[in-house]
Amino acid sequence: MAKNLLIVESPAKAKTINKYLGKDFTVLASYGHVRDLIPKEGAVDPDNRFAMTYAVIDKNEKHVDAIAKAAKGAEHLFLATDPDREGEAISWHIAEILRERGLLKDRTLQRVVFTEITPRAIKEAMAKPRDIASDLVDAQQARRALDYLVGFNLSPVLWRKVQRGLSAGRVQSPALRMIVEREEEIEAFIAREYWSIEAECLHPSQAFTARLTKLDNKKFEQFTITDGDTAESARKRIVAAANGALQVTDVTSKERKRRPAAPFTTSTLQQEAARKLGFTTKRTMQVAQKLYEGVAIGEEGTVGLISYMRTDSVALSAEAVTEIRDVIARDYGTRAVPDQPNVYKTKSKNAQEAHEAVRPTSALRTPAQVSRFLEDDARRLYELIWKRTVASQMVPATLNTVSVDLAAGSEHSFRVSGTTVVDPGFLAVYEEGKDSKTADEDDEGRKLPAMKTGDRIPLERIHTDQHFTEPPPRFSEASLVKTLEEYGIGRPSTYASIIATLLFRKYVELDNRRFRPSDVGRAVSNFLSGHFTQYVDYDFTAKLEDELDAVSRGEEEWIPLMERFWAPFKQLVEEKKESVDRNAATGARELGTDPKTGLPVSVRLGRFGPYAAIGSTAEGVEEKPTFASLRPGQSMHTISLEDALELFKLPRKLGLDKDEEVSVGIGRFGAFAKRGSVYASLKKEDDPYTVDLARAVFLIEEKEEIARNRIIKSFDGSDIQVLNGRYGPYISDGKLNGRIPKDREPASLTLEEVVKLMEETGKPMRKGFGKKAVAKKAPAKKAAKTAVAKKAPAKKAPAKKAAKKTAKKATKKAAAKKASKKAVAKKAAT
Repeated sequence: MAKNLLIVESPAKAKTINKYLGKDFTVLASYGHVRDLIPKEGAVDPDNRFAMTYAVIDKNEKHVDAIAKAAKGAEHLFLATDPDREGEAISWHIAEILRERGLLKDRTLQRVVFTEITPRAIKEAMAKPRDIASDLVDAQQARRALDYLVGFNLSPVLWRKVQRGLSAGRVQSPALRMIVEREEEIEAFIAREYWSIEAECLHPSQAFTARLTKLDNKKFEQFTITDGDTAESARKRIVAAANGALQVTDVTSKERKRRPAAPFTTSTLQQEAARKLGFTTKRTMQVAQKLYEGVAIGEEGTVGLISYMRTDSVALSAEAVTEIRDVIARDYGTRAVPDQPNVYKTKSKNAQEAHEAVRPTSALRTPAQVSRFLEDDARRLYELIWKRTVASQMVPATLNTVSVDLAAGSEHSFRVSGTTVVDPGFLAVYEEGKDSKTADEDDEGRKLPAMKTGDRIPLERIHTDQHFTEPPPRFSEASLVKTLEEYGIGRPSTYASIIATLLFRKYVELDNRRFRPSDVGRAVSNFLSGHFTQYVDYDFTAKLEDELDAVSRGEEEWIPLMERFWAPFKQLVEEKKESVDRNAATGARELGTDPKTGLPVSVRLGRFGPYAAIGSTAEGVEEKPTFASLRPGQSMHTISLEDALELFKLPRKLGLDKDEEVSVGIGRFGAFAKRGSVYASLKKEDDPYTVDLARAVFLIEEKEEIARNRIIKSFDGSDIQVLNGRYGPYISDGKLNGRIPKDREPASLTLEEVVKLMEETGKPMRKGFGKKAVAKKAPAKKAAKTAVAKKAPAKKAPAKKAAKKTAKKATKKAAAKKASKKAVAKKAAT
């Protein structure tokens, strides 16, 4: 056993570092967080200075035990988890576990930080060990406690007022509010008509198009002309005044510099990878993690290709800048290297948590050199990071913009602009992506023919174009991350998890790579905005993030911060539990009256999603309403009365087949066709409102054919059958399912063989939708032994008592199973 034990977060990182440190070190991985708050109420105790009760995470228990075992034989312990707040907390948790197990006595324990996984960086880090940073740990604990308290107290209110199973997050809720407010803005948007006028010019050297800037001696603006008749009248006046040509009245030339963008932070990396590579934030972080932890690069071995990817900083180390400048001079010439390095200022106060921007660990490893060692995603992301970093240290691009004014008579004027690159500078390597281009950027790359004042430019034609203003676009991942960062909501390491949570909870869905809120998401957002306004307020959330950052810098104590938050929050939760009406909380809408019955038509949010109702849903009303689920793509916030009434045309009777009625309808699990007692799901391409009798019968008979082919073999006098299943052949008696050996032909099995197989492998069938199969029952003695060996969870019955209880339960189950086997055998024998 090596005398030094070093602990990192991931096995890939451990493998890479182990090669660098040599035989005197054992390097183990914690596999991320090792402890978390116990998953039940009371894990954070506000009445006891917010004391937090932790437990080892089940899936990581074996890794914790391995660390503890290795610590027993080591003299020096080093905690080398990631260089941020979460990494600091993981180190603290590992230290606490080892302390509780008495493994820190007579051993040194120190914290080391690697911002890149290279031999040089690791050597430097090992030479500068430090203590665990308690301020960072406090900040992480405060953040975790806040998230826990919000979730455990606010979510039950949502269950009662909106829908079961919902959750509210401290940071995800303001993000959801952004998406919902944008959707409401789009729905409220009223398009305005406007017209543009352009002149198509036939210069002898090159044709070009100019846009109208002055009409009737007045500045031509977006809404100067708002209808076709006015546009045509203006066009005729201009044509008459121009008399076949436009006269050049002014030519201006302006040279300007464009500086390169700063190196990547986590946020800008996520945004740019979304724009240029089409990556989700989650995918970007996963790929970046692999590049950071290490990749096998030929004879060089395994090496980390980028610095740590969770950072607010845009700074580059002096060593990195020197190397980058050398690469620029080598590959792009000395003229591309500025006299002094480009320096970028970090906006975040907390950029010291991770000291540098995301950059290549060595600019000498060009994308061309390492591409053959990388998977496609890793290759593309590394190239993006390398180019952005190198470009950030290059000279600005020099651009020349020429603008020409052209007159049509004395009252009307057009303008055309073109921008050419005089010196590409950093543009030779990299250009930052944009969500949308400005008019000036559209002119880039367009070279105009030489013109001077007084020139007459032949006119081919003048045309008008109709336009309508457009609503603001829905958020993409890139624009949402950018907006969250601008508002100060969340932090770089949280953006991917915020988006993942919103998608997982089905509060939002991606439509053409843009976020659209679901009806459930809108209900949650509107409920929180209406009743917990302060806690989804952008400024409040940002201020709380700043206060947590202040804790990490040692400028503020975490417990007073928690106290200021908790008291008013808890009081508001208690008030809203009783005072909020559910219909108002879910956004129920009255649409009008059903012309057939005269009853009110409304849309509401139910247990299984949005639905329409005809009739009163109030308690005590004798006549029950009729219900219909909304179709995919419909929203209870925008559906019309006419569309809602269409929903009640289901179930549709299509006719008779084999003397039985055939109909279509929509149930809990989607659209279906029905004949007698046989149901068949409609395919994606089938519309229940238009599907005909022939198609419905085809689907039903297709299902019946599958059912007939499902039975491979059955046995007289026995319920056991050999069946075709989703995952291959198996045996079943309607209560138990059994496995068939891979080397046996299912159709050749005998009754005696299937009875024996059922006894040996039979497991209870799944009962009800979504329930997992019950695990195979262990014999009573084995169950008791396992229960004794297994460690009892915290605050539960002592091990012996738990073992006794488990053994007793196992005995009952074993007896029940034995009785079942006897019944099967007896039935088979008869």
